[in-house]
Amino acid sequence: MLTDTEKTDVLTRLKKIEGQVRGLTRMVESDTYCVDVMNQVAAAQGALARVSHKLLSQHLQTCVRDAVTSGDTSRQESVLDEIQDLFARYGRIETTRKKS
Repeated sequence: MLTDTEKTDVLTRLKKIEGQVRGLTRMVESDTYCVDVMNQVAAAQGALARVSHKLLSQHLQTCVRDAVTSGDTSRQESVLDEIQDLFARYGRIETTRKKS
């Protein structure tokens, strides 16, 4: 669970990313040089990666820690399965990006 301050920070970052994506749309619509567009895509991806890292870090420090220390085996297995699925999903994204 995010604190109010962390939630505000994440929302601020996401709004900036939203603005970056709108800017990308305008760049494509106005036939901006492809490399310039790609540089802005990379910047937006980096910003999203930072948001993901912040959310994952907070999730590990709160929800996962609580589940692991709860003594509830079913809850522990569930949260660990979620984390494994999440890492697998991000692994596919990384693999796809490297091939491109």
